Amino acid sequence: MTSSASHSRPMPVSVDELAAELVRLREENRQLQQAVASHAMVDQAIGALTVLGRISPCDGFTVLREVSQRTNIRLSQVAEQVLKHAQGAALSNDLLGELRAALAHHSAGSRSA
Repeated sequence: MTSSASHSRPMPVSVDELAAELVRLREENRQLQQAVASHAMVDQAIGALTVLGRISPCDGFTVLREVSQRTNIRLSQVAEQVLKHAQGAALSNDLLGELRAALAHHSAGSRSA
């Protein structure tokens, strides 16, 4: 998926090769768009945790990662739930408990540093 790999590909010469290349490029484009949207959501959740939990952005990412690992929920899904929670939605008891524990741990660490 790196740019050097796409530059080293031979140019398609047949209609079938062009069609296959179009399908490949559309899929790559879809994946990139999904990655950008996911990254933006994670960044927004870090911002919400930074404000609500009074922690650094670095600690915000660490909190998201720890909650994701402890709950076995994808990072982007945890971020989505955190954003919804910041807007008033409820969290599951498991997710809320892990989030509170991680925030408490990192808030205490920020204050003692």
